[in-house]
Amino acid sequence: MRPSLQTVTAPASVQDLTLTRTPDGQQLENIKSHLDLILLALESLSGIGSEAMLLAAKELNLEKVIGDRVTLWRLRQSNPLRKSSGGRKKLDVEEARSLVLIICHLAQQEQDNIRRACALLEQMTEQGKEPHRAALLGDYLDNFSNTYQERMDEESPAPPEFLVRLAFKLLIDLLFYGATNGHRRLWLALMDHATE
Repeated sequence: MRPSLQTVTAPASVQDLTLTRTPDGQQLENIKSHLDLILLALESLSGIGSEAMLLAAKELNLEKVIGDRVTLWRLRQSNPLRKSSGGRKKLDVEEARSLVLIICHLAQQEQDNIRRACALLEQMTEQGKEPHRAALLGDYLDNFSNTYQERMDEESPAPPEFLVRLAFKLLIDLLFYGATNGHRRLWLALMDHATE
């Protein structure tokens, strides 16, 4: 009997996240916003908070960049869509890379939950049923919508249809970001998103 081959994946690294050119100020603003929304989706689905994010930073040896709650809070608050004007207004490329690695690390840890939610979304859609009627998806949508409206600064409340589409798009994205080379996928998506 031959021994089975095991797939060994290299740990995600900041060196994997290269740039062809440095993003300008507006592109960094777009990147900040998108990273914060992805974290919001992850929080809404799995209930993780800053402790899990800081633990992920420690496990990935990113403590020099994101080592405490205040630093993390300032990075999240730097999202120009947020209500609070507090926090830092600037996100540098190194911090963006670190957040990408943290998001993908957490998405890998939550992969079972993400897969279950995506499979349920597909099943409900195929059956022509409202996705929010499934408990897992309903809770996710409620958490996402409530937290979005609580944190984001908008002159008028976001329409429920917009929040549903955004929440489900981010959920599906998380499925890919938690997979092998998810950090590269997210990094490329951010670079694409930054130019929109």
